Amino acid sequence: MQAIWNDQVIAQSNQTVVVEGNHYFPEESIKKAFFTSSNHTTICPWKGTAHYYHIEVKGKTNNNAAWYYPEPKEAASQIKGRVAFWKGVEISND
Repeated sequence: MQAIWNDQVIAQSNQTVVVEGNHYFPEESIKKAFFTSSNHTTICPWKGTAHYYHIEVKGKTNNNAAWYYPEPKEAASQIKGRVAFWKGVEISND
């Protein structure tokens, strides 16, 4: 699977985990040069507190377009150490 934004592959892995229709990529599969930490968080009742990244590619920024759960609740333990995407990030089969 690939995550693509602004015509750039920003993550690639054959080891994604799908939860609620979102592909969670292993953290080591994201191209960290395109990611910057955000202070934004949200709370999911069954997954826990999500933290976000901004994605920056070719001079454009997609704010809070990637999220992860640093300490997911037990029911969502399979997404620990993984990152998911939204806000125009295309997920496709390589």
